[in-house]
Amino acid sequence: MDIDETNIAILRHLKDGRKSYKLIAEALSLTENTIRSRVNKLIDEDILKFSGSVQIDALAGHNLLYLGIKLKSMDLQHKALEFSKLKGVVSAGIVTGRYDIILQVLLGRDYNLLEFITEQVAKIEDVQTVESFIVYKGYNLKVPYIL
Repeated sequence: MDIDETNIAILRHLKDGRKSYKLIAEALSLTENTIRSRVNKLIDEDILKFSGSVQIDALAGHNLLYLGIKLKSMDLQHKALEFSKLKGVVSAGIVTGRYDIILQVLLGRDYNLLEFITEQVAKIEDVQTVESFIVYKGYNLKVPYIL
């Protein structure tokens, strides 16, 4: 799919989450049907995915965990997919730096860090080291986008 200036403009309008097609159409001087059609095509081509952002500190009894994982093997894609299927995992990303994979995990009242490490991470072979980061307070900062 060709990502033209109109698609880039639509993506800019959607960068902070869902926005009505009518508002986007008005801002870009296009029809609502044009916006709907282009957004649907971006979704069909796996270029655009909508997701929610949770304010973790507003969820009483829950914690957000980032877990850096260093592997013994370089089978990163397969391992990231394995990790993504574990209980509580929100996302698994292959990264640069001292870790190979970083997980984002939602822990709950009855599901803590120790359980996640000993019952879930322990299922995956070739884990060399892990480092955990619990988020106590989250901020949705506006960051510059490259589009």
